[in-house]
Amino acid sequence: MKKIVLIFSIIFSIFISAQTATEIIDKNIENSGGLTNWKLLNTVQIQGRVTLGINDEYPIKIYQQRPNLSKTAMVVGGKETPVEGYDGKNGYAMNYAQNKLQQYNDYIPENFDNDFIDWENKGFEAKFLGKEKIGELYYFKVELTKNVNKTIYFFDTKSYMLFREIKKDEILTYSDYKKVGQLLMPYRIESSSPKKDSDYVMTINKIEINKELPKNTFKF
Repeated sequence: MKKIVLIFSIIFSIFISAQTATEIIDKNIENSGGLTNWKLLNTVQIQGRVTLGINDEYPIKIYQQRPNLSKTAMVVGGKETPVEGYDGKNGYAMNYAQNKLQQYNDYIPENFDNDFIDWENKGFEAKFLGKEKIGELYYFKVELTKNVNKTIYFFDTKSYMLFREIKKDEILTYSDYKKVGQLLMPYRIESSSPKKDSDYVMTINKIEINKELPKNTFKF
């Protein structure tokens, strides 16, 4: 009898955990603009500045287009210099040792949508890990797992906005959310890593969405 009770207790615990994680993710999508508006998003243009270390600051532009096209460029003397991107077939990134763009056949492009959009159809499993205190505030803690890859997300307990994302080799912290059309997007992103060799702070000045981009935007 005790064994049966234990089994039902475990099943009930898993069910509650999955339901809670689902509710948190759904609330994040709803409060940040709604599923329909996120799915209507086709292009994003970002202008801002990236700070590396203490004093190294560079103007930056980022272009993204559904399904996975992307380009990141530094702006030097009013001229855009691509440093990384994906044109639909090939990925490329700056080889700083040779000071030129290099094509990478094993480049893995990022999805245009974040992992929360249709996460179940993408093969993710969601697990609610309770609340955790960061600084003076508590956050909902949710883990998304796909195969052996795990990412932990922290959501504000009042607004449900994403505060922090912990990947295998990087921690991303999001803040300064502002409305862009019908969507809420972060205007400040901080990245840190265990080795501290690629840490940066991105301060965004302007975000434009659903503007038609020239066909050669992602070519290099």
